[in-house]
Formats: sequence, structure tokens, C-alpha cells
Amino acid sequence: MGTVLTVLHVVTAVFLVGPMALLPQTALRAVRAGSAPAVELLTRSTKVVTWASLAVAVLGFGISGIEGIPLSRTWLWISIVLYLVALVLSLVLVIPSLTRAVAALQRDPSSAKALYGRIAAGSGIVSLLLLAVTVLMVWKP
Repeated sequence: MGTVLTVLHVVTAVFLVGPMALLPQTALRAVRAGSAPAVELLTRSTKVVTWASLAVAVLGFGISGIEGIPLSRTWLWISIVLYLVALVLSLVLVIPSLTRAVAALQRDPSSAKALYGRIAAGSGIVSLLLLAVTVLMVWKP
């Protein structure tokens, strides 16, 4: 059962956490191009995969329980904290900024560029946090 959960954990991480990091980067191109429909679609997709990424955490806790990995392991609790920070940043900074960019693009495309830095910084930090989680999960120092 542990192997099945591990496979599911890794697969969901690839297909949910990967897009959580990359979709906002793609949305930045759409902001530069002034495409409100593309930014809107990418914003919605980012929101869906961000919430769905909680499945990765649930599966991770399942693996921890089955394999007897205590939550007191430093690499594990640091990974959990970093993931939660990435999740919150995505939900309270990146996604709302993308939503505002859609509204700005629909009104005046040049005004959306003011949000570009906030989206880029927020999504960059989220990506770095998720990268750190991945390193910790593989390395297990």
C-alpha cells in the first residue's frame, strides 16, 4: 500500500504542483500580450491546481502514517511549512493579482502592466518554495 501511495503522491505532485508553479509564469506572457481571455483561463487553471495540490499533501500524510515516518523529522516539517507558505502566497497574492490583471486588461491593457511585477515576484517565490520542497523530499537530510 505504501508503494501505491508513493506513486500517487509523486504523480499528483508532477501533474498538480508543477502547473501550480508554471501556469502563473505562462500568464505573465498573456499579460504582456494583452490577452484578457488567456489570462482569465490561466488564472482559473492556477486556482484549480493550487487547491487540488492539497491532494499531494494528503497523500504525503498517508505515506508518513503507513511508513512510520514521524512528523518530527526536520526535512518533513520544513517541507510542510514551505508548501503551506507557497499555497497561501498563491491563493492570496498570485491568483488575486492575476484576477486584477484580467479586469485591468478588459478596461485598459496598459494598466495591467502595473501588476506584472507583483505577479512575477509572487509566482517566482512560489516556484522557489516548491523547488525547495522537492529537494527536501528527495534529499531527506
